[in-house]
Amino acid sequence: MARRTKTVLEENISEDDLFVLLSEPGLVQDSPSLGHHLLMEKRMILHYLRLIEHEMPKLVAYRQPFIPPNSKETPIYVKEVHYQGEDHPALPKRSIVVAVDDLPLKDAAAVHKLKLLAGPRWTPNPPKDAGVMEEEAWGNGYIKISSDTYRNAEMNLKWVSDALDRLVVEANDSKDTFSDLPVDMRHVYAKVRKAKKGDHLRNRPLRPVSVADFPKEWLPAVQS
Repeated sequence: MARRTKTVLEENISEDDLFVLLSEPGLVQDSPSLGHHLLMEKRMILHYLRLIEHEMPKLVAYRQPFIPPNSKETPIYVKEVHYQGEDHPALPKRSIVVAVDDLPLKDAAAVHKLKLLAGPRWTPNPPKDAGVMEEEAWGNGYIKISSDTYRNAEMNLKWVSDALDRLVVEANDSKDTFSDLPVDMRHVYAKVRKAKKGDHLRNRPLRPVSVADFPKEWLPAVQS
């Protein structure tokens, strides 16, 4: 029996047809992995564009007017730090800021005693990260209490809340008002000097020199 020297495909078609078949590109060519990744991103973008086009207008039914927070209704500002799902030691920490004028203090002696008991936790101006409105009057200052002792955030918030309650109770106790002691402002001066923004000059913390301090007699006379 003779040995086959050509394939079945070569026996059925001519050499010219075989050359054309081998030289033509395939009709179906799969994309590489990078191409499939780009297509997946395009599909994802198209999915969110469809949500914006068809689903977002439905949220108008849940629209509510923005009402700025009122310190009389919600006097305590609670601060927490979030790292977008990442684990961080500062996640359980909680801080509260409250104006002294919003606390239930019975008289001016209690306000003075509260400032003494709070120590460096009391400042005449609100902390920058407290969320207090800029146009709000400072009054008798603000108190900030923080805690990261416990591993649970709710426990830290409960501790600072209880500490504020104990502080108010002690301030209202009239057994000893400490009226002969001045309020310690060293922590305020130290913070102002460290910032070096001009407030430390001429011993005027929290009130730097401005145009309002310009002598009026130096101003030129206004000609009518």
